[in-house]
Amino acid sequence: MDYKKSEAKEYAREHFVGVWAANLTPFDEALRIDEKAYRENLDHWIRDLKLGGLFIAGKQAEFFSESIAERKRLIELSVQAARDAGDRGGIGRAGIVASTSDTNLDVVLELSRYSADVGADYVIVHSPVLHFGADTEETIYEYYRYLTEQLDIGIAMWNHPDCGYTMSPELCNRIADLPSIVAIKYSADRERYKRLTELAGHKIQVSNPSEEEWLDNIIELGWKLYLCSTPPFLLQSKVDQRMNEYTRLAFEGKHAEARKVRDSLNPVREAFSQSKPKGKPQAHGKAWQDLLGQHGGKVRRPLLNMTDAELATVREAFGRSGLKVA
Repeated sequence: MDYKKSEAKEYAREHFVGVWAANLTPFDEALRIDEKAYRENLDHWIRDLKLGGLFIAGKQAEFFSESIAERKRLIELSVQAARDAGDRGGIGRAGIVASTSDTNLDVVLELSRYSADVGADYVIVHSPVLHFGADTEETIYEYYRYLTEQLDIGIAMWNHPDCGYTMSPELCNRIADLPSIVAIKYSADRERYKRLTELAGHKIQVSNPSEEEWLDNIIELGWKLYLCSTPPFLLQSKVDQRMNEYTRLAFEGKHAEARKVRDSLNPVREAFSQSKPKGKPQAHGKAWQDLLGQHGGKVRRPLLNMTDAELATVREAFGRSGLKVA
């Protein structure tokens, strides 16, 4: 951490910006984390694609099938890769936000303190999974309030309906008043995240994982952060960085040019989405990674790997996507 707890919001306003991607985790043949492959992926994302930052050890990374020690190792390797890359020719160091989400609060606290100790910039904590008709809003507020009380590092909220509910903009706004809450990854419809931006956009960075909506959110809502999933390294390559380009153009106020570049990616988006089998986002992303020359590979149980027929569909779609790799 390069800031005091009392400075978390101000620091994030300046540094928690740009395009941030969620990592996929490469495993070796024995399904252990392949550290060499992971380091090479990190170097590509940080040095070649020059992403603003990385979202480490989240759902795309298969944290739910990884031990606490493995999750710590992913965070440590990521922080080290960002540190080793330095300011990347003047654009600044890549940021690291570590997902410390878990159903066990003690694990959340342990991983969050570890993340701060090894040099992560922020942690992101998913809203809790609730059962048996719990008082949802007050329970969620108290959960985040307790985390801000216990931790010094800046905290991003994370809400996705797969936890059983979607947080209201009003609840998110209330939590945004807490002193070290710095951002939210809000997987809600545009009406909700637009309302939250109106309520809390001056206090925290509001983001949504939809790449298709990112440009409009820069232009219409003044967003500065795309805290997303895997598109920044799956829809781009070292020689074809149209997402970075339209983001830069939009930040410079060149909106018509940005839209033209954004729309040129439609064949890539369509090929990617149309080749994705239901229920296999990580396996599909890894198959696409392999075709890009990154390290993808297999997923761990309980996830299912791609079938031969599904892999053939991905290869065909990738070939017609128009995404340049060399």
